[in-house]
Amino acid sequence: MSVTLDIRLKRANKVYHEGEVVAGVILLVCKEALQHHGISLSMEGLVNLQLSSKSVGVFEAFYNSVKPIQLISSNIEVAKAGKVPAGKTEIPFEFPLITKGNKVLYETYHGVFVNIQYTLRCDMKRSLLAKDLSRNCEFIVHCQPQKAKVVPTPVNFTITPDTLQNIRERSSLPKFLIRGHLDATNCVISQPLTGEVVVENSDVAIKSIELQLVRVETCGCAEGYARDATEIQNIQIAEGDVCHGLAIPIYMVFPRLFTCPTLETTNFKVEFEVNIVIVLHDDHLITENFPLKLCRV
Repeated sequence: MSVTLDIRLKRANKVYHEGEVVAGVILLVCKEALQHHGISLSMEGLVNLQLSSKSVGVFEAFYNSVKPIQLISSNIEVAKAGKVPAGKTEIPFEFPLITKGNKVLYETYHGVFVNIQYTLRCDMKRSLLAKDLSRNCEFIVHCQPQKAKVVPTPVNFTITPDTLQNIRERSSLPKFLIRGHLDATNCVISQPLTGEVVVENSDVAIKSIELQLVRVETCGCAEGYARDATEIQNIQIAEGDVCHGLAIPIYMVFPRLFTCPTLETTNFKVEFEVNIVIVLHDDHLITENFPLKLCRV
């Protein structure tokens, strides 16, 4: 006997803020009347921390601080044991998005070593012979916008062989001069990162210019921290040997879920950086790094 269970939220974009009510319906579709032993709905918000393979075993103390951090948890009984009629049944529900105690609801974020996720789970208990049904549905939490205005701080940069670090033989480097600016490094997460880059001159041909967005995740405790930087996205902004003296626009939209406002807590940190990468024809990489501070207004 086929039966489908689904959770439908009233908001199409599934975005909620602390203090709001998460409302929707549990949808049951079955061909004939269905006996059950109760339907329950639970809401949970968790921060999952993971150690990268290079840090495992280095810090014994980590294993305590790497336990999932529970931000919110509540449970309601939607229906007592009984029968569901044949056809389509909708059961409405409401959950207030309020934390217990002094916990803070961090913004939804899907990272590599830090994951902040909010889910609804519906369970329908059935008799021994029939399998219990369950359904999960993720919803997204945005932190409250900050009241203060964000004043953009433009950053100018100049890249020459002399400004580079981490190189072995400076003398063997070709000569080049690249200038540019970022319009802001404290960015509003819902607005793009903008700026421009200009190749003033270069002895060797340029193969490509790329923008790389990087997440820097730090997990740990007082005994030590594991800091890992991983790429979120890479956008090519110029292909081939670009005209010298031509301003190339920098434009990057911050992807949803994979970025969140810069976050710092006692057990973990989530920060972001952007790299401007210039690839020369002999596959030499020239990288200029800029830390970013993301916020929501």
